[in-house]
Amino acid sequence: MLRKIRIGISLTIFLLFTFYLVDFAGILPNSFHVLAHMQLIPALLGLNLGILLFLLVLTWLTGRSYCSAICPLGIFQDIAIWISRKRDKKKHYDYRRALNRWRWGILLLIVVAGFSGFMFLVSLFDPYSAYGRIVVNVLKPLYLVVNNFLTWIFTMFDNYTFYYMDIIVTSVSALIIAFVTLLVVGYLAYRYGRIYCNTVCPVGTLLGFISKYSLFKVHIDTSKCNSCGLCARKCKASCIDSKKHEIDYSRCVVCFDCIDNCRQGAISYTLRYKKESQKNISSDEPDISKRTFVATLTAVALTAPKSAMSQSVGVLIGNKPYKKEHPLSPPGSISAEHFNQHCTACHLCVSKCPSHVLKPSLLEYGVGGILQPVMNFENGFCNYDCTLCSEICPNKAILPLTKEEKHLTQVGHVVFIEENCIVHTDNTNCGACAEHCPTQAVTMVPYRDGLTIPKINPDICVGCGGCEYVCPVRPFRAIHIEGNPVHLQAKPIQINKVDETEIDDFGF
Repeated sequence: MLRKIRIGISLTIFLLFTFYLVDFAGILPNSFHVLAHMQLIPALLGLNLGILLFLLVLTWLTGRSYCSAICPLGIFQDIAIWISRKRDKKKHYDYRRALNRWRWGILLLIVVAGFSGFMFLVSLFDPYSAYGRIVVNVLKPLYLVVNNFLTWIFTMFDNYTFYYMDIIVTSVSALIIAFVTLLVVGYLAYRYGRIYCNTVCPVGTLLGFISKYSLFKVHIDTSKCNSCGLCARKCKASCIDSKKHEIDYSRCVVCFDCIDNCRQGAISYTLRYKKESQKNISSDEPDISKRTFVATLTAVALTAPKSAMSQSVGVLIGNKPYKKEHPLSPPGSISAEHFNQHCTACHLCVSKCPSHVLKPSLLEYGVGGILQPVMNFENGFCNYDCTLCSEICPNKAILPLTKEEKHLTQVGHVVFIEENCIVHTDNTNCGACAEHCPTQAVTMVPYRDGLTIPKINPDICVGCGGCEYVCPVRPFRAIHIEGNPVHLQAKPIQINKVDETEIDDFGF
């Protein structure tokens, strides 16, 4: 019964979260972003004390139920394990001693990287973010392919339930990293069970330490056990030593497979009210010197210099070269530095952005910010009234904004290069940039021969990128947005009041 309940909860969370990430039609309401807020590392980075307290208490009470029922990457591994068992009916696992040096070494590396501002490593090993990237960069394009195929089929019968969607690969580097993650984690789970969770995953290591002292634990009743070893062969965490009747609780993910398969009824999930004797394998206990070593290096990491926030990326515009000094971080991120220190590149905002403005970065933020979303106006521009990314971000890398606050948040400022404008080069009218500017930061003024040319006012520009997106000049646009390293407040738009004149009759 416990196993069925666990499977029901885990599949519900997994399917809802996965569909929320690929759902381009908005079938699920945006309130489902709470599934992302339930994850440990986002809650830790966002200092979401309520979620942190809930997860820690849950682990202390029940063991690593987070890993078996809430973590999407853990559930994905269970699916791979289930497939392997279906293909090989004789599939079994053997007890393995914990690789504690690997576990605590990787956790130490992640902690040091996080405090030193090198968030790329944190995002690479965070299970939630890893799964988010897999879905957004690998599964979502496949989902769109299926959608477009169904659209083609249904339209032949004059049924327009489905509609075509552009399939956009936001970043080749993100696609490669996500695909490699999918293959590595899937292969390890298929062959060796939950070895990734118990050797590599920093969340598994941290919660494993707490779960050793959990109130409820899987217990082997030696008076009933006949030492058949079936529980150990079915344990995908390889944490049951059936010969010694011992369980490594730091690696047990409370999947209840052992309880369901024990033919003697010797295994139960009970309250451990008695003081635990030192039955667990001694190598599973991290020694005091190791903890001191971790704490010492963590303290040192607090004073470590931050990684280079931005490396200049050379861009040529027309005949006049210039350098973009700063990338554009999303509205609500306060500054590129704040964004880099909190974002784990889960790509939730990339998937849900209705204008396709956010894309995974490569080196725009420097090496430490690889894969973190950056604003890019190749496929759209930031909707003036949209605050969706600030509402759904689980890490508080993007803080919530109201529409009024968004209207005055200047993530960047407009730059105009007259030498590249077709009004100057081709002596023809345009004005597309001014038509798409929501704040009148770009207006048209008299130029020559009856033509008008753009004039910019950076003070009231919010950096939405509408002007850059619609500029027809190729390959290098005549108008673009330069990022602000620290977001500023744009000046309010001054609306010119027109004198109201009372007109009798029709006025002519």
